[in-house]
Amino acid sequence: YGEDRLYGGGLSVRTSLDPQLQILARKSLIDGLVAFDHEHGWRGPVTHIEMGADWGLPLAEVQGLYDVIEWRQAVVLTVNGEGAEIGIKPGRDGAGRVLADRVTGTIPAGEMEWAGRPADVLHAGDVVFVERVAGATWRLHQVPQVNGALVAMHPQTGRVLAMVGGFSFAESQFNRATQAMRQPGSAFKPIVYAAALDNGYTPSSVIMDAPIEIEQGNGLGMWRPENSSNQFYGPSTLRTGIELSRNVMTVRLANDMGMPLVSEYAERFGLYDDLPPLLSMALGSGETTVLRMVSAYAVFANGGRQVRPTLIDRIQDRFGATIFRYEDRTCAECAATAWANQPEPTIVDNRQQILDPMTAYQVTSMMEGVVQRGTATVVREVGRPIAGKTGTTNDYNDAWFIGFSPNLVVGVFVGYDTPASLGTNTGGSLAAPIFTEFMKVALVGQPSTPFRVPYGISLIPIDRRTGLRSEGGEGVILEAFKPGTSPPDSYSIIGYTDDLGRPLTVAPEADRAVVLGTGGLY
Repeated sequence: YGEDRLYGGGLSVRTSLDPQLQILARKSLIDGLVAFDHEHGWRGPVTHIEMGADWGLPLAEVQGLYDVIEWRQAVVLTVNGEGAEIGIKPGRDGAGRVLADRVTGTIPAGEMEWAGRPADVLHAGDVVFVERVAGATWRLHQVPQVNGALVAMHPQTGRVLAMVGGFSFAESQFNRATQAMRQPGSAFKPIVYAAALDNGYTPSSVIMDAPIEIEQGNGLGMWRPENSSNQFYGPSTLRTGIELSRNVMTVRLANDMGMPLVSEYAERFGLYDDLPPLLSMALGSGETTVLRMVSAYAVFANGGRQVRPTLIDRIQDRFGATIFRYEDRTCAECAATAWANQPEPTIVDNRQQILDPMTAYQVTSMMEGVVQRGTATVVREVGRPIAGKTGTTNDYNDAWFIGFSPNLVVGVFVGYDTPASLGTNTGGSLAAPIFTEFMKVALVGQPSTPFRVPYGISLIPIDRRTGLRSEGGEGVILEAFKPGTSPPDSYSIIGYTDDLGRPLTVAPEADRAVVLGTGGLY
């Protein structure tokens, strides 16, 4: 609308943000970033000031973080083996004058144990960040170098209920939820599997998890994708591929159905505008944003319908007339002014169906397995039906977890602004706990609703390791099958053929006949 109309037109703008969820999202992300940063030790004070008779004045001039309201700045007055005595930064009055209050407190050694011994890390005159524990007791903090983002969205409408673009807006105005282009890593894999399940594969289809070499062309040599464990596991089901995040299986699957199909689905989900059909893209090497990832996962949560993310619900002008409304569904009967026992109004759902609802449920069920048995078991602490997927990129530069309940989808990303290794931390160990902290509180008071099984799906007991029908025993689960499909009596291994080039078929009693050697398949 332009700056003149926006700032001078008297517009009333209603956002989609839920204030309580926004506070919770910010706290969950900050807690996770600070916990990770504390594991890497103390880097030193904010600055050092020369203290005279009044330490409040020079301390008041040190720039702080106005939006991290839980933290205060303080100056170290004295240090001993028991901890440090500190002076808390004074506030300012309405005219900007420094208040004369001189509040002091202590940082016990136990509240700075992560940093080291008090006398080794703090000195009189050091300016540090602290957080009140109780009374005059404070905890030592430092601004984390690592950063991240969190987005919470209503999957049926695309309304963004909470968005945190980083640790502190006062420190950096860069929004890592919408502006940071990062590799999603294995968090992209559900798109690959959705494309497969939409085009003839089933959750019990079997893929060979074995070494594969791919010619890259243009003198780039051979590409040999590996699993994160540096091991190979032989014939495995699609469900296993998602639950345990098997890289080689995903590459073989994408190669079998063709990367152009995967690229089409990635663009259909809104993850990319133009994804090159390269096999490495199947492992999430293409860059995208947290908001786009959350919007894509909303498709699984809502039964396959595309959503448009929004932070604005409605805008009215100074006279109260609506000049913008996000909701564009139509309701012809809603204009009725009187109740006359008429039926409930019918709202026409005009969202585009971009994925078969049965496929959406199959992928959701497989991602429930990620939480129950796979790479994100920490999320089980939420205690509700949750589906999701971890993501970790090469050299541990990016950690992701995107997950959802039937009515809330949340994405978490953690990484350095200048990509660097997070050590050995993965999406499951770094991003998933932040998601868990958020969801445990966000879902309080809501019913524990299971994911809706669409009409036509058959739930058949199978052995989740082989994909074959089973009547009971360890490892048996109810798998979702579309009409016309069912667990096979024997299976063809995708990505492996016999000497005549035919798909290798293995009977149940022989499913261990194909073994892996260090030099290849035998």
